[in-house]
Amino acid sequence: MRKLHFFLLLGICWAGILSAQKDSLNISYDTDALEVKTISDSDLSKFYEDKAFQYEVDETDPTWWDDFKSWLNNLMLRIFENIFGIEEASGILAAFIRLVPYLLLGVLIYILIRFFLNINASALKQASKNKALVSVSEEEHIIKNENIQDLINQALAKKDFRLAVRYSYLQVLKLMSEKEIITWELQKTNDDYLNEIAKTELQNPFTSITRLYNFTWYGDFHITEIEYRKAEKTFLSIEKIISSNG
Repeated sequence: MRKLHFFLLLGICWAGILSAQKDSLNISYDTDALEVKTISDSDLSKFYEDKAFQYEVDETDPTWWDDFKSWLNNLMLRIFENIFGIEEASGILAAFIRLVPYLLLGVLIYILIRFFLNINASALKQASKNKALVSVSEEEHIIKNENIQDLINQALAKKDFRLAVRYSYLQVLKLMSEKEIITWELQKTNDDYLNEIAKTELQNPFTSITRLYNFTWYGDFHITEIEYRKAEKTFLSIEKIISSNG
């Protein structure tokens, strides 16, 4: 009886295995129609233009600045290698080496600016010196050859009171030279003439007109008719003193 039960149980198990094998052999087929998708050039163009998909690198020739930086970087590395034994720059040292070319460029620009400023300053100084020489040479001609009173009258007629002050001052120098109060010479300064004046009554008014002359003529200050008329009184006063020196 036990054998019968065993064979029945074995038969049931075997039937289950065969059934499972039969089910696994069933094949399913996809009968839907295939849809073929095409990719046009317009679809690809957006990828061509996207920099994320551009893998070609444009190679350009290094500029002189690139060559200079490369040369300087190599030079600095050799210096640090020889002195400190550093074969490769990193961190602060690498940043410093990258900064060196720009520091040198800044120093060079500063030197060039100072150089051209010095040239311009020297040129202006020389031009001023030449102008002064021309002015002194012209003064010599006026004192020795011109009727200064006529020149004063012409300047006043044109209302050029600055020029009138100049001629009035030269008139005083000419009169003092003729009276031998001073010895007029081309290289002398107005202070030299002041030191030559022996009479105290001439020293103060001459100092006053000398200051006015320097301010208006050499200082290029504008002077009005009212200011000139005040100065004219001093000029006439000193001319009167000179004339009485006889």
